[in-house]
Amino acid sequence: MARRVAVERSFIATVTAAEALWYDPERWASWIDGFGHVARLSEQWPEVGATLAWDSLPGGRGRVVERVEAYTPGRGQRLRVEDERLEGLQQVGFADEPDGCLRVGFSLEYSLKQGGPLRPLVDFFFIKRALTDSLTRTLVRFGIELQSDL
Repeated sequence: MARRVAVERSFIATVTAAEALWYDPERWASWIDGFGHVARLSEQWPEVGATLAWDSLPGGRGRVVERVEAYTPGRGQRLRVEDERLEGLQQVGFADEPDGCLRVGFSLEYSLKQGGPLRPLVDFFFIKRALTDSLTRTLVRFGIELQSDL
């Protein structure tokens, strides 16, 4: 059974600036929660079919593998994501707001790979919250980096 976590934030920025930061592998360590380093990245990143493998910081997710399933410049990207504990779909979306701000939505629809009969409870009380917190930290740090670029 897939679960979903999602966060949104508004920033005073352009879609162009947000995309430049979001898709720049040289900058990921400064704002992605738990990101260690890129292990492998396709040349066609961030286009459909591109793959990324990255390693988390010690004690984190380990090796994370992502494959781009959808990409629309100016709108966002959807990735198939997998690590040793979960698999799912991660999505980022960019939208201009009427007040001139930029809204960034970031979500993960996931399934746990293992666990016993208590998995739904553990997921509900611990994992879902931890994932939401991680997405939130990522988006907050992204906003700080984005504002520093302006």
